[in-house]
Amino acid sequence: MTGWRHQTLGRNIDRSKPLRFSFDGQDVDGFAGDTLASALIASGQRILGRSFKYHRPRGLWGMGAEEPNAVLDVRHGSEHWPNTRATLARAQDGMTVTSVNAWPTARGDMFRLMDLAHRFLPAGFYYKTFMALPWRFYEPMIRRMAGLGRVDPSCAPRADVAQVSAECDVLVIGAGPAGIAAAKAAAETGKRVWLVEESSQLGGTLRWRGGEIGGTPWQEFAAATREIVLAAGGRILTETTLWGAFDHGSFAAWERGVPERHWRIRSTRTILASGGIERPVWFANNDLPGVMSAEAAFHHLILYGAAPGRRVLLAMASDRGVPVARALTDAGVEVTLVDARKTPVDCGVPRVTGRIEAAHGRRGVDSATVNGKRIACDTILCAGGTTPTLHIWCQAGGKLDWDASRDMLVPRPGTAPMTVVGAAAGVLDLETAVEDGWAAGSEIEATNRPAPKSPPDHVFRPDPSLPGRQWIDLQNDVTLKDVTLAAREGFSSVEHLKRYTTLGMATDQGRTSNFAGLTAMAAVTDRTIPATGTTTYRPPFQPVPLRAIAGPARGALYHAPKRLTLEDMHRAAGARFREYGGWLRPATYGAGDETTVARIEAQTARQSVGVFDASPLGKLDVIGPGAADLLDFTGYVRMSTLKPGRARYGFMLSETGIVYDDGVVLRLAEDHFLVSTSSSHVEGVRYRLEDARQDRIGRGRVFIHDITQGFTTLTVTGPKAREMCRKAGIELPDLPHMGVGQTSFEGSPMRVARISFTGDLSYELSVPANLAHALHDRLDTALPEVGGCWIGLEAVLILRAEKGFILIGKDTDGATMPHDLGWGGPRTRREDEYIGKRSLFTPEAQGDKRRQLVGLRVRDGDAVIATGSHLIEDQGARRSLGFVTSSCFSPTLKRPIALALLENGRDRIGGSVQVFNDGEVRSAEVTMACAFDPKGEYLDG
Repeated sequence: MTGWRHQTLGRNIDRSKPLRFSFDGQDVDGFAGDTLASALIASGQRILGRSFKYHRPRGLWGMGAEEPNAVLDVRHGSEHWPNTRATLARAQDGMTVTSVNAWPTARGDMFRLMDLAHRFLPAGFYYKTFMALPWRFYEPMIRRMAGLGRVDPSCAPRADVAQVSAECDVLVIGAGPAGIAAAKAAAETGKRVWLVEESSQLGGTLRWRGGEIGGTPWQEFAAATREIVLAAGGRILTETTLWGAFDHGSFAAWERGVPERHWRIRSTRTILASGGIERPVWFANNDLPGVMSAEAAFHHLILYGAAPGRRVLLAMASDRGVPVARALTDAGVEVTLVDARKTPVDCGVPRVTGRIEAAHGRRGVDSATVNGKRIACDTILCAGGTTPTLHIWCQAGGKLDWDASRDMLVPRPGTAPMTVVGAAAGVLDLETAVEDGWAAGSEIEATNRPAPKSPPDHVFRPDPSLPGRQWIDLQNDVTLKDVTLAAREGFSSVEHLKRYTTLGMATDQGRTSNFAGLTAMAAVTDRTIPATGTTTYRPPFQPVPLRAIAGPARGALYHAPKRLTLEDMHRAAGARFREYGGWLRPATYGAGDETTVARIEAQTARQSVGVFDASPLGKLDVIGPGAADLLDFTGYVRMSTLKPGRARYGFMLSETGIVYDDGVVLRLAEDHFLVSTSSSHVEGVRYRLEDARQDRIGRGRVFIHDITQGFTTLTVTGPKAREMCRKAGIELPDLPHMGVGQTSFEGSPMRVARISFTGDLSYELSVPANLAHALHDRLDTALPEVGGCWIGLEAVLILRAEKGFILIGKDTDGATMPHDLGWGGPRTRREDEYIGKRSLFTPEAQGDKRRQLVGLRVRDGDAVIATGSHLIEDQGARRSLGFVTSSCFSPTLKRPIALALLENGRDRIGGSVQVFNDGEVRSAEVTMACAFDPKGEYLDG
């Protein structure tokens, strides 16, 4: 006999609302509230999937994210959910559910013959087998066999998953008894508490085990917790998987309900109450359908009325299996306890002392061998102990300790910025777990943690002396013999074991297998469990749909460009927009050919004045007594010697000495700098500054704020720049070139910086974004009076190319160092440390064939050189010496100009080089990069 539905049990289902879905072509009946797992159990379905390598039949094991077997393909209407755990998916009327890794069905899988070849497919066979022939011979076959599910390209994922950022005082992860106690205690102190629970209800194991908290039914305690948390401004998220722990108290969570949301939560304090996972029991053929977690059977019976079978053997080594046996017996199931303890307690349920040695059956369990005797049964339930769920703890940097008295790995205090309570901390007693959670929520030290005791009477371990295959990883088909083979072949490190055997690399992230693999490796290598070590846990805690992480960032919203505050004004002036560095910016203004218009705008700016919107340039406030030290360490050019009221150009390097970004640093006060970055590198520069701030300078000595989008910067450039500002009613401070000052505009401060990206007299005028339109109107009114115009970025790029100013990523590549650009001074003079310094003195960095920035000039009347053209020698083999990085026609010089990275470029100045492009070879003269005003006479207007 297999699974069936109890007539009265099932508090989570509504029997007045029946539903029906199909599984592998067969109709399955259920009720509203059912999960796919509970409906399949109650319908008698045993084979729900096939294992990955050998295609052995697999049935349901667990009740949540730990489920390794029942991974299904689910369709409902236009929705498609590949690789869905049956334990976490609500059953809905009309669903089409199919098994994965099987054809045509899980029950009749044609690939089941793979199991006959298991002797020839041990752990690591792929490392030894797929080397005899070229990889292209094996790849098509392996790709057809690999993977558990298939993505249907015709099913578009939902695009309405909201991305929500939030913060709280206390984040409680898990709403079992310890979690709700912690949340209630914290909320009663006035804290904003967020309680996140993966299931649809609060209570954890209390929902099926029952119990009282503080002398009252647990349901009343949970209801009071909900009321107090919400009244204090907190939030309770059910059906929400907290899947990742990240730096600075930030977490990611996926809410599966309606509406579906992806949360980014930052908390001041975090309490982890994630519970524990029941371990399997290991015996021969312990993977057969019908072998199931005892706690999962208890869960499905009480909440859904789904019983796993009629004749059950329950293997256990502690009293935690006793309530399961009693509940099944009361439901009419014939239960026999197989108690491994030497001195078990009589609990009124038939009992056999010993352990299960083997399970038998072709498509599922029909009997078991216990103490050498065959016992008929249709289900084997395993209560092999508890493993604390500490994935989130480890993701946050937490370490683990081995507690032999409790036979479990427990969190090492102080190694992660969170408090662990309840079963996650190894506290399994209800009263103690509640006290543990309450103490954490109240921010007092727990006084009732379990005291160390002697090791348990019996602990389950994989037993090499038993005949037959004992399965460690159910999804990836790793056996005890595979672990032994890995040790024999030298892969005894747990990380090597993981990769050599694929142990713990399945979609359940080793929840049911890691502990067994660790203990088995410790046994076969004669080491202790602490000496053997543990694997590394990384996000996500369980699989999360990419649609949840992506949210609406697709199509036109994928990496959507940032927008200018003055976009409407620019459009009204006839601007044509293009994306530059992640920003939508004016390319040119007015009608006509874009190239021609850009040249006219550039010429107007050189002769009179041009105004352009420079708001996208990064603006990072760096403030504090350690600000100068931070910028010296992260920059190539020393900034601590910069005087207040002045600006200096510099570079930021990678650790390999490569130019990452360039920009201007403004010193506004002794302890206040403004770092102006490339528009596309704002976030990258901020992250690099932040890393150095935390690791070297100290968090309390300097603070970094990105104020880029809080200010609008309009640049006035050209010989009539001063005159135009005066006509616009802007009183300019008396500033030298690279000077910074302040004036008043509309009653608010305006920052004025005399910095030029064009080679002409220029003023950068920066005001808060709410004054952007007023500044625009002032300048727009004054422009015609001096014969100027608005210029787009295409004109700005012409002006900067005439001057030989670079764009990072365009005039540099992944090998460019600052001395390649003519900036060798700091490299030779600076004696202090800075990022990238060591790499600037490697043999490669000092080689005599480095590509250096130069200019190129062709004969008057020749066409513009194509950007990307290769540079080759006048004679000899056609070998690339470099390439053209920027090229345009200069309306000021009335001829084409170009910038290039050329091997030994500076030594070639005055000579010639061949330019090769699309089969055509032309000759060009190598010049200095600066083609316009090399003495800088135009900077004063």
